[in-house]
Amino acid sequence: MKQSVRAKRMARHHKRNQKSAKLSLVSLMDIFTILVFFLMLNASDVQVLQSSDRVSLPESLADTPASETLLLMVTKDQVLLQGKALSNTQALAEQNQQAIDALKAELDYHTQRRDDLSEDDKQTLSITIMGDASTPYAVLKQIMQACAAQGYTNIALAVENKQDSGSALSSGGMR
Repeated sequence: MKQSVRAKRMARHHKRNQKSAKLSLVSLMDIFTILVFFLMLNASDVQVLQSSDRVSLPESLADTPASETLLLMVTKDQVLLQGKALSNTQALAEQNQQAIDALKAELDYHTQRRDDLSEDDKQTLSITIMGDASTPYAVLKQIMQACAAQGYTNIALAVENKQDSGSALSSGGMR
């Protein structure tokens, strides 16, 4: 069967478009290499603690950066360890032994979960207490005593850096 000129031209055109296009990966690799170096150089070494609207931190001139430790948050209403509610702040103010025992039990649980610690490391565990500025000192003292009794002797209190106007948090260490 004889094809018309138009049919031949269309066949050539379709044959030309059937070739598979090849993707040039060289330029993509260059872009990702540059992106990796950019992200590595601009990665921040600042540790930012999780912030909560329920906790207004006291201001301080401490310049020690916060480290990655167990976080105990004391709000006006309740005491939270790693986000888990343990007791009522009012119960601690009234020196309720059940509230202190709940805190000790949860600290024991977190100690037992960490398999990477040697016996010497278990003697000097670290914890950061993020307490509301209006929390009574007696409550913080009970919490710190309970932490020290469970082996968490490296206690840091989270404060808001007064020099910074941003939301960077520091931790003033107590040992």
